[in-house]
Amino acid sequence: MTKSPFLRSLAVVILSSFFAIDTAQAAPTKNTSMPATEQAVAKKLYQTHCQSCHGVNRLGAMGPALLPENLARFRKDKAINVINNGRSATQMPAFNSALTKTLSKDEVESLASYIYTPSKASLSWTVADINASKIQHFDQSKLPNEAQFDADLMNLFIVVELGDHSATLLDGDTFERLDRFKTRFALHGGPKYSPDGRFVFFASRDGWISKYDIYNRKTVVEVRAAINTRNIAISNDGQYLIVGNYLPNNVVILNTRDLSPLKVIATKDSDGVSSRVSAVYNAPPRHSFIVALKDVKEVWEIPYLAIPNKKKGGVEAYKGLAHASPMKSQSKAQAEGWKLDLNKKSGQFPIRRIKTDDYLNDFFFDPDYINLIGTARNSHNGQVINLDTKKKVASIALTGMPHLGSGITWNYQGKQVFASPNIKEGKITVIDMETWQVIKEIKTEGPGFFMRSHTNSPYAWTDVFFGPNNDKVHVIDKSTLEIVKTLSPSPGKNAAHVEFTKDGKYVLLSVWDMDGELIVYDAETLEIVKRMPMKKPSGKYNVFNKISYEKGTSH
Repeated sequence: MTKSPFLRSLAVVILSSFFAIDTAQAAPTKNTSMPATEQAVAKKLYQTHCQSCHGVNRLGAMGPALLPENLARFRKDKAINVINNGRSATQMPAFNSALTKTLSKDEVESLASYIYTPSKASLSWTVADINASKIQHFDQSKLPNEAQFDADLMNLFIVVELGDHSATLLDGDTFERLDRFKTRFALHGGPKYSPDGRFVFFASRDGWISKYDIYNRKTVVEVRAAINTRNIAISNDGQYLIVGNYLPNNVVILNTRDLSPLKVIATKDSDGVSSRVSAVYNAPPRHSFIVALKDVKEVWEIPYLAIPNKKKGGVEAYKGLAHASPMKSQSKAQAEGWKLDLNKKSGQFPIRRIKTDDYLNDFFFDPDYINLIGTARNSHNGQVINLDTKKKVASIALTGMPHLGSGITWNYQGKQVFASPNIKEGKITVIDMETWQVIKEIKTEGPGFFMRSHTNSPYAWTDVFFGPNNDKVHVIDKSTLEIVKTLSPSPGKNAAHVEFTKDGKYVLLSVWDMDGELIVYDAETLEIVKRMPMKKPSGKYNVFNKISYEKGTSH
C-alpha cells in the first residue's frame, strides 16, 4: 500500500512546498493538540511518508518544514484535499483518490492533524545545518568567465514561472529564450543580481538560496539558510548576501562566492524580544543592509564596509557616504556613533538600531537612501524616518494597505514624487517627497499589487491584481497623473507585473495563469509586439534596471 521512498519523499516535498507559498506571511497561531495515542500513530505515518525529506523533528531537510508556524494560513481542509487528491502541474500524487488508496481517509486526516501540532524540537537552523545542506552543482572556478552566447548582457531578463517552478533567461532585444531551468519551489522576494550581472541569486519560501551563473547557464551552488525565508539582498561590492527569515527569527549573511555562512544574527530588539523579519534591503549609498522587523518597533542598519584603524589595531565599521572621501566618511561615522571595533564584541556586521513609533510591515526608500518610508497594517499613516538622525521626520496620510515595496519615483512638475499601489483599495497614491503630502489619489478599477515605469518612458503601469477586474492594466501619464489607457491583455486572466527593457522601449507583462503568457508591448504606442506562452509567469527582472537601481522598478 505504500509507494517507493523516492516517490514518498518527492510527494511530501511538493505538498509542503505548496503549503509554504500560502503561509509565509502568517504569524504563529495557537494549535490544538492531539491525544497522545493518536499522535503516536500519526508520528509513525510521518516517519514512513515524510521524514526522509523533512527531518526527524519536521524542521526540514531536503524539503521544507512541516510546522504550524509555516502552515498558519493554510486551512487544514485544504491540506487534507491536497494529500487526498494530489496537485495538478506537480508530481504530488493522490494518496486517497478514486484511483489510488495509498492512505486511508483516517490516515490522511491523522497525518494532516499531526503537521499542525507544535514540534517539541527547538525551531533552530544553525550554521552547521546551513553547511550540511550545501549542494555544489558545479565548480565555479572551472567555468568560463565569458558568456557562452551572444546577447547584450545588460538587457537580459530572468522570468520566474511559478506554474512549474522554473525560470526563463530571456534576451531583451530579440525576446528569445536563452535558457529555461528548474528552480526551488515557491520563490519569493525577487531574484537579485551580482553587481556585474553575471550571477543571479534566488530565495525560496523554505529557505533555499540558489546561485545561477548566467554566463554559463548553470546553477552552481545552493544552501538552505533557514526554515522559512522572506527575501534576500546583495551588497554593493557583490561580496555579501543577506537572508531575512521568519523561522528562525534571524538574518543570515552569506559569502556570495560559495554561499558559506559568515554570520547569523538573531533578530531581537534592545529588550530581547524576538521578531520575524519582514524584509531585507541593500542601501547602496550607505554601504549597508537595512533590516525590517515585523514584531518589534525597530529597524536595523547593518554596515558591511569597513576601513582600517591602525591606532586600535583593528577595523572600524562605518556608514559609507556616497562620493565622500574615506577620511570624511570615517569622521562623520564616528560622530554618529559608528565606532565599533571588529575585534570587540560587536564583531563584523554590527547593528545600528533605529526605534520606530509603530510596527512597520512595508518599506520604501528615497533614491538617496536617507529617508525610509514605512507603514503599519493597523495604521492610517505612513512614517518617514531619517536614517541618519534615526528620527521620524513626517507622517503621510496613507489609508487602505499601500504596497510600498512596489512603489516607484519620477519627476513631476519640477519635484520628485513617489507613487504606490494599494492592496486593499482601488487607488494609486502619489506623494510629494519634499513635503511628504499626498498630491493625488488616482482611482483604479480595483486594488493593485505591482507598479512599474522607466526614466525614458512617459508612462507608469499598474495592475488591478485583486478583484473582478484583475485582467486589467492601467497606463498612467506621469506628466498629468491621469490614466490614459486601460488594457485587457488576456480577457478573463490575471494580468500583473510589468518590467521595462534596459532602454525603456518595451514593456514585458505577465498573464498570471497556468496557461499564461508573457506579452511584450511597445512602451510608446502601447501595441503588442509579441506573445510567449508560459506557465504562470510572475516577476520579470531586467539586469541593467536592477543593478543600476532604475527609479521605475522595485529594488
